[in-house]
Amino acid sequence: MHDHRILLEGRVKRFVDDHLTPALVRARTPLTLESWEVEDEPVPFAEAVGQTFTPLAVGDQWGKPWGTVWMHATGAVPGEWSDGGALPEGTRAEVWVDLGFVGGPGFNAEGLAWRPDGTIIKGVAPDNYWLPVPDDGRVDLYLEAASNPDFGIRGFKPTPMGDKATAGPGPLYTLRAFDVVLLDVGVWELERDIWTLNGLMHTLSVEDARRHAILHALQEMVDAVDPSDVAGTAAAGRAALAPVLASPAVPSAHQVTAVGHAHIDSAWLWPLRETVRKCARTFSNVADLADADPDFVFACSSAQQLAWIERDYPELFERIRDLVQRGQFVPVGGMWVESDTNMPGGEAMARQFVAGKQFFLDRFGVETEEVWLPDSFGYSAALPQIVAASSSKWFLTQKISWNQTNTFPHHTFWWEGIDGSRVFTHFPPADTYNARISGEELHRAARQYREKGRGTRSLMPFGHGDGGGGPTREMVAAAHRTASLEGSAQVEIASPRAFFTAAEEEYGAQAPVWSGEMYLELHRGTYTSQLRTKQGNRRNEHLLREAELWAATAAVRGVADYPYEELTELWQLLLLHQFHDILPGSSIAWVHTDAEHNHARITRGAQAIIDAALTALAGEGEQVLLANAAPHARDGVPALGLGAPQVAGEAVSVERDGADVVLDNGLLRVRVDGRGLVTSLVDTASGRESIAAGGAAGLLQLHRDEPVAWDAWDIDEYYRRQVTDLTDVDSLEVGGTEDRAEVTVTRSTAASTIVQRYVLERGAVSLRIEHELDWHERQKLLKLAVPTDVHADRAASEIQFGHVLRPTHTNTSWEAARFETVAHRWVHVGEPDYGVVVSNDSTYGHDIRRSTRADGGTTTTVRLSLVRAPLYPDPEADQGRHELAVTIRPGALVPDAVEEGYRTNLRPRRITGGAPVAPLVTVSNPQVVVESVKLAEDRSGDVVVRLYESEGRRATGTVELTDGASGVQVVDLLERADGYGAVPCGELVDGRAELSLRPFQLVTLRFTR
Repeated sequence: MHDHRILLEGRVKRFVDDHLTPALVRARTPLTLESWEVEDEPVPFAEAVGQTFTPLAVGDQWGKPWGTVWMHATGAVPGEWSDGGALPEGTRAEVWVDLGFVGGPGFNAEGLAWRPDGTIIKGVAPDNYWLPVPDDGRVDLYLEAASNPDFGIRGFKPTPMGDKATAGPGPLYTLRAFDVVLLDVGVWELERDIWTLNGLMHTLSVEDARRHAILHALQEMVDAVDPSDVAGTAAAGRAALAPVLASPAVPSAHQVTAVGHAHIDSAWLWPLRETVRKCARTFSNVADLADADPDFVFACSSAQQLAWIERDYPELFERIRDLVQRGQFVPVGGMWVESDTNMPGGEAMARQFVAGKQFFLDRFGVETEEVWLPDSFGYSAALPQIVAASSSKWFLTQKISWNQTNTFPHHTFWWEGIDGSRVFTHFPPADTYNARISGEELHRAARQYREKGRGTRSLMPFGHGDGGGGPTREMVAAAHRTASLEGSAQVEIASPRAFFTAAEEEYGAQAPVWSGEMYLELHRGTYTSQLRTKQGNRRNEHLLREAELWAATAAVRGVADYPYEELTELWQLLLLHQFHDILPGSSIAWVHTDAEHNHARITRGAQAIIDAALTALAGEGEQVLLANAAPHARDGVPALGLGAPQVAGEAVSVERDGADVVLDNGLLRVRVDGRGLVTSLVDTASGRESIAAGGAAGLLQLHRDEPVAWDAWDIDEYYRRQVTDLTDVDSLEVGGTEDRAEVTVTRSTAASTIVQRYVLERGAVSLRIEHELDWHERQKLLKLAVPTDVHADRAASEIQFGHVLRPTHTNTSWEAARFETVAHRWVHVGEPDYGVVVSNDSTYGHDIRRSTRADGGTTTTVRLSLVRAPLYPDPEADQGRHELAVTIRPGALVPDAVEEGYRTNLRPRRITGGAPVAPLVTVSNPQVVVESVKLAEDRSGDVVVRLYESEGRRATGTVELTDGASGVQVVDLLERADGYGAVPCGELVDGRAELSLRPFQLVTLRFTR
């Protein structure tokens, strides 16, 4: 019986391969072709069509890597295909294009077809290769063909293709077809019937009667269709399948909301400029599908991608605007891009929603309430609060299904953040955001759904991503056939809003709760890869904070105008580069070269705003002033203000003690041994040693870093088995002044040179370690170790608007899987009354573990991942020179950690001017930290202050606009008060607002002047 079933299934497959698929096209005729190759970067349609085209033929090679060839195709439907001007019943004329496709959708040649009048037809990709023929049967079209390399992921081997300068001359592709074809619609429909039923059949057990009924119907279909006359007998074949297709799903069948989607990475294995074109190809396909099927719905998540379309393809953008009004093109996500959420700072994460949601409101009048992040590499515990503060209420992700160790326990649940905020969350059980609506995918969704018995529905995003064209007509056909099909989940094409509304009504109150971060047990190397990109992000987050603060202060004081346009442009450029394959360092060389250039542009722009505002504020004069943009007072200068510096403290002394060097500023005493390592770090106030006995801080450790796969993405646990401690010294030099003492240590490996500079300044409560790397390792990871003499059960790591506590032990598989974690500006390890802070200016990857020494004491070691050297997708990743800094602050508690993080990243500026400048905003309680001061986006002149409780405990305090205010409101991130404002805010008295905050609460205040 078993062998007979396999035989019958094989008969169906051979029938489809040998007879049905070849019968899809009744006839075909080639078009007349000519082409013009663009010399360098892409050009607009109007420029291209004015060039001199030369003959092109099927079989010709074309396309240098990352090149563009414009192809012009002309011809007509042959007269012999028609009868009295009409095509045979059940047929349709189309243009079919094969650019020489060599791989899957999204990693291949792609094209965008245009009419001679400059309007877009649709895109062309491996699984979406057809174009419509006008009603008059005449073909005259231009195809902008992109010869993108087939980068793929196969083998993760180094390749020069990621940089146009090293990719070579090509050509990459051979044109295989550019024909007018006569499509047999009946045969196509029969093929779709078979595909759906065959896929369902193979998900059912061999004992299931439904499986045998489908197989029997398929055999009847094969018998009914004459191989010598497939077109004439296809209807008979469909009739044989009609009864099994008409058998409805049982009422308890799992319900799938299918949402058209195209996960287009805003950069990855292609540069930003190519993403713009990928979006145009995909969105034009979407528009074509929507026009053909009024039930079709497509969700688009990135405001940036639609902003590109608005800029470069205005006619397509207007088509999209119309589809939005019809409910078929649905903006979701509410973010500027599908951002990484591990590394962006608090204000930048908030601005993702400000920029994204405001774009959708301005262009389409749509309030996006569903946050759409299927592919980011883990999700910060601060995100639920930020989502809620943006007036969004739903969240979707998929990536946690990639976990290597533990299976995430929920699919529909409440996700709770560090402040207690909750967002209703869905994790599609089909484990894909590029579904085809296959029987296997539908079966997997129903089988894996973890809330069975309480919930009944899940969401399935379908469509080819990465420029592969998005949803296809074949996928839509599959959705319609599985709307109610016995043995299958029930499918309805609908919007994410429709799904979330129904799921929350059905299940919301009973849904389980997941508290804290959703840590991805994979791709841990993304916290470290491409250091320059990460440094640009960190630097510019703080520069834009400064730019807004000083510009707002200058505008309120009436000495300068607020640069709205410039700040918007700079913020949007920064937000773009927080995309989840740019900031994590997992893109080709071209992407990261662009990122460096764009970060430099942001730096110049922000610096110009800062300089202009500070010059206007300080006025003329020669008085030395310190501009302190940090939320804490520093060197006698108040937070967020300009004042005369007052550096207190003893002079720094430097002593030789045998081979050791001892630095002392009266607050810290530091001992550096002959190996250039810190063997002692004592804060004078406590007199306690912070470095573990037998250990040494500043130790650089070089690991082999050869993950099984996903080079730039992954650090695999076994990297710790091979390590070289860099203790040899090329030179050790001592120098400095009464205000600053230095010990400079030079080390070298076979390939690299590393300079470490230990710096102790007058009045400093932390030791600064500056690093200059001339890095030329391959597949190596450089760690910096700080072994502390504290017994810390948990480590606190800064995230957006607060911190998370993670165990330093590995009692469970969940804890063991967190062998590399992310932190922003600081980590803190400590006992109830004593701790050590390790802060950084550009490092995100950390590992923190506790161990027991031979003397019975406990060592808690903080290690920072400074730099890597992966080979794929950029074989030159991280090569060259880098500078970065780390500080160690002993005798510190969490409030000190918060202050130290800002101190390390927001160093004060020395300027000259006429007089000190009082802060625009003051806060009575240092526990309440001001993250942002700006003018309102609506240009009303209102002052917006974003702040948060920083220590994880309740706080009260007053916030004052020192220039006076007529009113204050608690607003959402988009600065709207309507329907928002659960935060207690007392009445405004003399410009002061009273606040009472829960732990880690984020608040945005809008002061009316």
